[in-house]
Amino acid sequence: MDMITNDFSFRVATVNGTGSQSANNILYKTLFRMGIGVTGKNLFPSNIQGLPTWFQIRVSPKGYQCLREHDDIAICLNAETAKEDIAAMRDGSVIFYNSNIIKVEDSQKKPNQVFYPLPVEDLAKQLTDSKLRHLLKNLFYVGALTELYKIDYDVLKKVIEDNFKSKQSAIDSNMQALNIGMQYAKENFKKSDKFLFKGGGSLNNGKIMVEGNQAGGLGALYAGCTVIAWYPITPSSSLAEAGEAYMKKYRVGADGKNKFVVIQAEDELASIGMVIGASFTGARAMTSTAGPGISLMNEFIGLAYYAEIPAVLVNVQRVGPSTGLPTRTQQCDIQLCALASHGDTKHILVIPSTPKEHFEMMADAFDLSDTFQTPVFVMTDLDLGMNQWVDDEFTHKPLKMKRGKVLSKEDLDKVKDFGRYLDVDGDGICYRTLPGTNHMKGSFFTRGTGHDEYGRYSESPHAYVRNMDRLLKKWHTAKKHVPKPIVTGNANAKIGIIAYGTTHHAVTEMLDRANNADIKYMRLRAYPLTEEVEAFIKSCDKVFVVEQNRDAQMKQLIEVDLPGYQDKLQSILYYGGFPISADFIEGNLKTKLGMH
Repeated sequence: MDMITNDFSFRVATVNGTGSQSANNILYKTLFRMGIGVTGKNLFPSNIQGLPTWFQIRVSPKGYQCLREHDDIAICLNAETAKEDIAAMRDGSVIFYNSNIIKVEDSQKKPNQVFYPLPVEDLAKQLTDSKLRHLLKNLFYVGALTELYKIDYDVLKKVIEDNFKSKQSAIDSNMQALNIGMQYAKENFKKSDKFLFKGGGSLNNGKIMVEGNQAGGLGALYAGCTVIAWYPITPSSSLAEAGEAYMKKYRVGADGKNKFVVIQAEDELASIGMVIGASFTGARAMTSTAGPGISLMNEFIGLAYYAEIPAVLVNVQRVGPSTGLPTRTQQCDIQLCALASHGDTKHILVIPSTPKEHFEMMADAFDLSDTFQTPVFVMTDLDLGMNQWVDDEFTHKPLKMKRGKVLSKEDLDKVKDFGRYLDVDGDGICYRTLPGTNHMKGSFFTRGTGHDEYGRYSESPHAYVRNMDRLLKKWHTAKKHVPKPIVTGNANAKIGIIAYGTTHHAVTEMLDRANNADIKYMRLRAYPLTEEVEAFIKSCDKVFVVEQNRDAQMKQLIEVDLPGYQDKLQSILYYGGFPISADFIEGNLKTKLGMH
């Protein structure tokens, strides 16, 4: 039998709140430290405890960071979902199951499948820590995999020791559970499947494991953020919490006083109001939220747009509408944020695809927000935000903050006239002063009502039109400053693919498989669309826009902003709430190209 080494996928089906996350992360970290290309996705329910949860781990020689459509190995520990979990497995797959609570009938078995019954409840009786039995049982499956698939025991032990650090009792309990699982597999299982782990590779050299929200919190610190005002909402809460943790470590003065403010507001509207107030005074301020939070913030977002006050909002997108599926991922808030608030508005979006890019783009977002004196949205999603990713190490570069057109007392001494909303340079961006600037010329009214170039209240239709036209000019100016798209593939190809955010990972794998010189790929990293986007579309006969939403939201924006190319643009859409796969894109692309 030919063995398949480091190129398969498996799913662990457990119950939320039973210690499964700890066991899954121990296994995931171990594979990473063995030098194996690995990715993991946590598919969990929106309640606290008791509902089904799945953790998918994929290993691959190239370290792909997206999942396959089908798994090769299932670990079934939840009786409630076992029937469906087993039915989803294909011929030749492997199934571990808790034989104390799950009975597998012959009618459920498919050709060439291998079954390993694991009596979890019986094995749990061997654990000496009776209080933690229900949390340690998941280590039995890790032990069985270690024995059968040659996971490095020493690396695994070190991961457990690092996880629990100085808590020797926890280390001992976890090691006991691991060893019980290993011993049972050694005595009762004869390996009869074709899958195997092999460590010792260099694939993960220079790599780290990190969640996107953690990277965003660190990026906010690095970008000079000193104010975070937020309200808890899945899946963004851990970003604000990470930002606060980093600030407590690195933004405290020698006198022990905090040089930052983190406020958990009473609701989302209050949080964005605090951000706007802090930004108005000159601080770099932000909030993190999800789609429902953006909906509640809309009135204040319009104020910041019209009064021209910086603000950074990180939207960790989840499935909507309404409460939707709070613990599932989508790219469904693109238009919500691009056009947020009532009236005519157009906003800047930056769209990272990896944790490292999220870290780096936080500085971009603050620079753009200050430069253009406007709200800027960082568009991530639950997949990027709440899952562990294997990514390149972050690099620290000296940061020079771009604060934009801010006039000091000395600057005001030199100018003959100051109007807060005067377009002096013809780029739509006005000069501003900060409160406390000690100069008579520097004072102005900031208002969300109609105003003229000097900030004076006005209901003149002429003043209003001049102001709105200038705001649009400013948005067009931003096209030269936002992160540019990245294009790969044959420049002469006539078939194009456009994608953005975490969809990028499935697209790149699909293109690796296709090895097709007739396809080129553009990854969007920002909105408004830069001139490179139109040039890319113009050079193609067909362009497929791949998105994780129902209504082709980015494609619609492209069609509005770049009219005349509608006949070239087609959609590939997935919106089921799980991360999109290369299998899905490949199948849809072949169908649309008539290759099936």
